[in-house]
Amino acid sequence: MKIQAYLAFDGNCQEALNFYADLFDAEIKNRQTYADKKIDVPSSYRDRLQHAELKGKGIHFMAYDAAPDTPLTEGTKIHLSIDLNDRKEAESLYKQLSSGGRIHHELREREWNALFGRFTDRFGINWMINCDLN
Repeated sequence: MKIQAYLAFDGNCQEALNFYADLFDAEIKNRQTYADKKIDVPSSYRDRLQHAELKGKGIHFMAYDAAPDTPLTEGTKIHLSIDLNDRKEAESLYKQLSSGGRIHHELREREWNALFGRFTDRFGINWMINCDLN
């Protein structure tokens, strides 16, 4: 069994995937637009992503631009968590991913002997970074 995240965006899925692909040295795979499908959506949606995947070393999730009949509400129930062992890499990812977003917990040493930070990125995706300091 494998459980995988599927992220929904409001028209900026390609932009977000490009950002994440560069940041995580990953590839966008299985990219399909609404134009590729026989789905009844307004013409303004035709170039939006109906499905795509981001795959790389240690990362694999799916994403799409929600259709007009799928209302999006920015929520707080789901966070993508990144576990690291390299302090500099954790600091760099935190800085880049949180840029333009909203910080909930600054990246700092925590009582469980780790660097930890939590934020919502500029695309509305919630992230946690946890770096083991052992």
